[in-house]
Amino acid sequence: MWNATATAAAMAGCSCSSPFSTPSLFSHPNSNSNSNSNSTGFSSLFNLPSKASSSPSSTQFHSFCLHRSHSLLRPIAAAVSVESPPLENKKLLLEVKDLTAVIAESHQKILSGVNLKFYEGEVHAIMGKNGSGKSTFSKVLVGHPDYEVTGGTVTFKGQDLLEMDPEERSLSGIFMGFQSPVEIPGVSNADFLNMAYNARQRKLGLPELGPIEFFSHVYSKLEMVNMEMDFLNRSVNEGFSGGERKRNEILQLAVLGADLAILDEIDSGLDIDALQDVAKAVNGLLTLKNSVLMITHYQRLLEYIKPAHIHIMENGRIVKSGDETLASVLEKEGYKAISSV
Repeated sequence: MWNATATAAAMAGCSCSSPFSTPSLFSHPNSNSNSNSNSTGFSSLFNLPSKASSSPSSTQFHSFCLHRSHSLLRPIAAAVSVESPPLENKKLLLEVKDLTAVIAESHQKILSGVNLKFYEGEVHAIMGKNGSGKSTFSKVLVGHPDYEVTGGTVTFKGQDLLEMDPEERSLSGIFMGFQSPVEIPGVSNADFLNMAYNARQRKLGLPELGPIEFFSHVYSKLEMVNMEMDFLNRSVNEGFSGGERKRNEILQLAVLGADLAILDEIDSGLDIDALQDVAKAVNGLLTLKNSVLMITHYQRLLEYIKPAHIHIMENGRIVKSGDETLASVLEKEGYKAISSV
């Protein structure tokens, strides 16, 4: 579980003064709230299909709001199609040196000296067997308290990432797309995205968007991930299929933005159509300034989102790096062909 301090800090970004108190903007048109506010909710403004639902428990909301604290980010610029500049002209975005980490509770060692460099505009993929440390690495980068860093350094845009709280990491430009996105009954996608977007705007000292302005912002993003407008009125991930949940993660990335998007097995549970939709959206968000780190088991994702660098993780460290041909070797010969010496 996240500790109380981290939870409070993340909830502050959502302006929640109680276990579940959101601005009147987010009240459901069918709720029995005693609020005297005349604010109009998203659903009633756009006549989206509505259904009454109970408010989530404080545990559910704290958990999801904290997870999404990693998503209160700066906007992504429009995608460009120009060639990536030479390496000497790129800025170093993320540098990981000799990173080691253990499970906080048991002190079991998971990461055993990870070394990686990410430059702006690059797509990287990490592959490896189950238990090799791939997902742990991603969680350490976003500051998950289940893991304790025991050595090494991580520098993000010239700053010490390990000294930042999780919400500070998100505000600095890191997004985490979860392998198993959680659901939160009673909070619509529209209300949640608008709340998260405005929380980020407040943190950055930028104007907040009301429902109408935010609708204009989010509408084009729905087309990117091939989602219907009624998804905005559905509770976050509640009753969603695996493909819908992953599309919803990418919708959040598109709306909220990132300098570095970490996608943890975004392809798991997707049929071919959903995979193509997700990949198309991610490709559409790539610019010369932002980067993507994909964690995956399968080559099929890499056929749609082309990485410049593929890294093989084994026993908590990177044992081999190469280009996309490395994935082809894995597909044909398995990990035994690339075992550490």
